[in-house]
Amino acid sequence: MEAEQIKVAHAPAPGAPHRYRQYLAPAFALSVALALVAGLYLRNGRPRVPVAAAPAPPPPVKIKTVEVQRGDIEQTVLASGKLQLFRYADLGAPISGEISDVFVAVGDGVKAGKLLIKIAPNVSVARLEGNQAQLAGLRAGLAEQQAQLDFAQLQFKRQTQLKTDHATSDESFESSRAAMTAATARVEAIKAHILETESATRDDDEARKHTEVTAPFSGTVVALTARPGQAVTAHQQAPALVRIADLSKLTVQARVAEIDVPHLHKGTSASFTTPGYPGKYWSGKVRQIVPVPADGSGEQGRDTFYNVLFEVGNANLRLMSGMSTQVSFVVAHAHDAIILPVAALGKPDSDGLYSLKILDASRHPQLRRVRIGIRNQHQAQVLAGLTPGEQVVIDMPAASASNTPVAASHRIAAVNPVTHLTPH
Repeated sequence: MEAEQIKVAHAPAPGAPHRYRQYLAPAFALSVALALVAGLYLRNGRPRVPVAAAPAPPPPVKIKTVEVQRGDIEQTVLASGKLQLFRYADLGAPISGEISDVFVAVGDGVKAGKLLIKIAPNVSVARLEGNQAQLAGLRAGLAEQQAQLDFAQLQFKRQTQLKTDHATSDESFESSRAAMTAATARVEAIKAHILETESATRDDDEARKHTEVTAPFSGTVVALTARPGQAVTAHQQAPALVRIADLSKLTVQARVAEIDVPHLHKGTSASFTTPGYPGKYWSGKVRQIVPVPADGSGEQGRDTFYNVLFEVGNANLRLMSGMSTQVSFVVAHAHDAIILPVAALGKPDSDGLYSLKILDASRHPQLRRVRIGIRNQHQAQVLAGLTPGEQVVIDMPAASASNTPVAASHRIAAVNPVTHLTPH
């Protein structure tokens, strides 16, 4: 067997380093490439594991509150009404006759004593003179009859004396007494006729003097039915020839519901507005509460109303009779009271208290019972349970817990409910 030839590799000689680097560089580049490929595989090929996020804090609960404040508050009774004349006079004809002249028109201002209407009386001069002549004749006849009466009385006195002395007959005595009685009756009849004639003459004479209709006081002509040529009757009442009214003061007649009338009394303060002057207020005090139902109310199932009257000054004559009014009667008033909008109130419990949610110092809503006094459509007086500056919850999500702090709330400031009414 031929001996196998063994080849021994020898290290490169010191003079050949460039051949070693020639083989080493490609191998190193291949290794780097393989490492990059493996890294990309591990990065993109392996499935990702999600990282759990930290839980977000719950959003703050937003609620609406109102602030308890101090202010004036009034409790009022509302009603509708009409302006009416306060002082007026309806003037008729003082005598029977025919209107000859009319000196005024509706809307004219007149002074007391001014001539308004002149009437030509039906009484003639001949009638007046005839009555006067008849009166003179009656007076002359009375004088004659009085003389006969005096003679008859003297005769009867003489016959009475003779009768006592038995010096005359019974027939003569009775005859003298009868004559005296007849003379007395004639005298009385003439006197009665004279009185009747004097009365007729006086009436005719007064009628001729009172042919004028004059203003009884200073005011304004608000109605006029008289016209020249119109026949009128003495003391005619309906229709009146002319109406004079003092417009410097008017009466407000307000129709108040029966449920509100017990809250009113004489002297109750009242104010009103009228559509003709928006934003203007007039005021007065109740003069009278008419104790019978207003016309057309309380019948056939209708609500019952009562007329409440009060006066208002009208020196500038801006108000006119017949204007409609919206009236407010002040039945209770509190000054510098603790007040709260009625929007914050619910229904009272059996004790008359209201349960409200109040924000404490940590802005947690806490339940509190509150006592309420007078109230109106917008505000209520707090008698106990609240202090000014506290926040009362009026709107809160139902799902929110009572111990959950609230975010900055949308506060609604309480508004002073009293409007200071100034008469104009």
